[in-house]
Amino acid sequence: MTGMDGLFRILGRSLSGERPVDEQTHASVAVLNERLEHLKKHSGLFAGIEFSPDVEALRRHTPAMTVS
Repeated sequence: MTGMDGLFRILGRSLSGERPVDEQTHASVAVLNERLEHLKKHSGLFAGIEFSPDVEALRRHTPAMTVS
């Protein structure tokens, strides 16, 4: 699964309990977080966008990853 749709699908299925919270989940959270931070830096339109509390909890427990 690739692309943004795949990242959202992995994250959504992990949050709903349809799949385990695993490396793919953590990688998806890391990529989405990096992309959101990039958008926030480049446009004030995204300044107020935040992850849901459930995604934020996953993000806080996601090991630091380098995403390319």
